[in-house]
Amino acid sequence: MTRRLLAATAAVAALALPALAFAHAGDAPHDHGASLGFTAGFLHPFTGLDHLAAMLAVGLWSALTQTGRRMLAAPFAFAGLLLAGALIGAAGVGAALPGIEPMVAASVLALGLIAATRWKLSAAAASALVGAFAVFHGLAHGAELGGGTALIGMVAATALLHAGGLALGLKLRALAPLWSRAAGGAIALLGLGLLTRLVIA
Repeated sequence: MTRRLLAATAAVAALALPALAFAHAGDAPHDHGASLGFTAGFLHPFTGLDHLAAMLAVGLWSALTQTGRRMLAAPFAFAGLLLAGALIGAAGVGAALPGIEPMVAASVLALGLIAATRWKLSAAAASALVGAFAVFHGLAHGAELGGGTALIGMVAATALLHAGGLALGLKLRALAPLWSRAAGGAIALLGLGLLTRLVIA
């Protein structure tokens, strides 16, 4: 059953790869209509491949390299510093900072590679690394969403995506390393595509 699930997941990922030709962290703003409440904030991370992949990768990497409560350290750090960055972005500070979108794309590439190689760091070091990336994701989110309940929804969605990454990682770490390398590699490939589009745009 697990092998069938993994095979299906790989097939879906392969079919999604052509989206790299069109996916780009800054091609178009996420559109949630006129109201930017909790629902808009919750849906926001699901409408951008860059944000979605990074959040999944954090959970995936944590499950592959940590045990027990330490698995939650990096996801909690990411969610907390994502919110901090979003509050700064909502205040309009992020707009003056250069390189936010390239850093978001680079984080997807880096997190994918880190997960693929199962790079083991202490929980504190892993939290600091993903937290630095989270600030840039937050700046991008906050500038688009504003403040209020939208940010609460965004953090709730982030937690859900981290949980999905953790669940996937727990399944993959019991299997041959090839599967986790493939999952991390797919995320890294997405990040490389996004970063390349930004560089040549």
